[in-house]
Amino acid sequence: MELNELPGSDLILLGLEDLYQGKNNTIGSLLIAIASIRLTAAGLDIPQAPLVLEPELALYAHLQNEHDDAYAYYNALLNSLNSFCAALELKSKY
Repeated sequence: MELNELPGSDLILLGLEDLYQGKNNTIGSLLIAIASIRLTAAGLDIPQAPLVLEPELALYAHLQNEHDDAYAYYNALLNSLNSFCAALELKSKY
């Protein structure tokens, strides 16, 4: 399955790479943790690295350290994650 064709794949592919390297507190790996059940159900093989508990809170805290207004970035990332998940789910059906 060509993941790089899907919307938002840049974040997810970076997150997968981070998880394979044992990094579970990056933006990409936190996004994977947020949607891990949905991604796994759609056929994505997620590394067995431990995922962060409460990844939504960890992501928001991470963004607050980088941006004055983390809310807009947080919502944009979740929208991108949702787009990726929806495209992956659709692709896995066919």
